[in-house]
Amino acid sequence: MRKIRKGDKVQVITGKDKGRVGIVLRVMDLHVVVEGMNVKKKHVKPNPQQEQPGGIIPREAPMPICKVALVDPSTNKPSRLGIRILADGTKVRYFKASGEVVDV
Repeated sequence: MRKIRKGDKVQVITGKDKGRVGIVLRVMDLHVVVEGMNVKKKHVKPNPQQEQPGGIIPREAPMPICKVALVDPSTNKPSRLGIRILADGTKVRYFKASGEVVDV
């Protein structure tokens, strides 16, 4: 079970975007792409078949998953996550600081 998933609200805890909050767009093995974070410039050639103009396009680049932490909605602070098995056998994520369950 992944601790950080697509659509989660995360805060960057290290690097040039430290302290900024965004939504996870994509999760890869050990990297995540967060909306508006780690923006790089990509040089793109024009492609008339796809009606794509050329130029320099800003894009979000993947960043290591260890550099982000899920934001606890009750405290609005980043918190570590744990995995708990409920009585019916389902696995859920929970915040270690507050003990609240993320998924129900």
